[in-house]
Amino acid sequence: MQKTKNLEKLNTDSKFVDTDFEKDVEKFFQFGLPVDCVVLGYKEHTLKVLLIKRGEDPFKGQFALPGDLMRPLENIDIAARRVLKGVTGMDNSFMHQTKLYGELDRDPTGRVFTTGYYSLIDIAKHDPRTTAWTDKAYWVNSDKLPELAFDHSIIVKDAIEILKSKIRHTPISFELLPKKFTLAQLQELYELLLNENFDKANFRRRILSQDVLIDLEEMQKGVSHRPARLYSFDSSRYEKLKAKGFSFEL
Repeated sequence: MQKTKNLEKLNTDSKFVDTDFEKDVEKFFQFGLPVDCVVLGYKEHTLKVLLIKRGEDPFKGQFALPGDLMRPLENIDIAARRVLKGVTGMDNSFMHQTKLYGELDRDPTGRVFTTGYYSLIDIAKHDPRTTAWTDKAYWVNSDKLPELAFDHSIIVKDAIEILKSKIRHTPISFELLPKKFTLAQLQELYELLLNENFDKANFRRRILSQDVLIDLEEMQKGVSHRPARLYSFDSSRYEKLKAKGFSFEL
């Protein structure tokens, strides 16, 4: 009864009143809400997206993002992490919610809203897995995506744009690199994501001045060129600096 009373207060203009909704209001509070995850990785100088081939209708056999319905007693962030773990085996990766998608025609089965997430992972740490709702999983170049089911191409585009807007001000780009990396690899990643060329000396000076890298005092091994010095990202130091008002800027 309280829901109906609240509804009457909202619908003060009769032209917006949906009488069918008022008569059967309870069924509108029972619905499924999926999450869809844009899993991004970096390999062979390319930003890659993890796609699955759907194992069931709608869009059976087509490429799509990993996703699933949120369970009745499940927090939405936990649902997203469950989806990520299902296809990567990892449950401690960086994840961030993007936005809600609810266009009328986004799902042929009915009115379905989905919440987008993006995750950044080191591709070398795992192989994609199949699940009950996928036939196969693939890493695909982000600039050569096939046609995707639902509105997943829009969800991918939004996630990449958000990533590009954040990496100048937060050190999330390190999530895409192996634990040990060279400054040249880091610069190459920034140049790819920002579509910008940096002067080598200036880039190194700027990134080292942030004081969030650990010089491992190790050199690359097994490379055909002159070995470069290896570094790692000091996440604990970054958190301490941030607590004091430090702002990462590139």
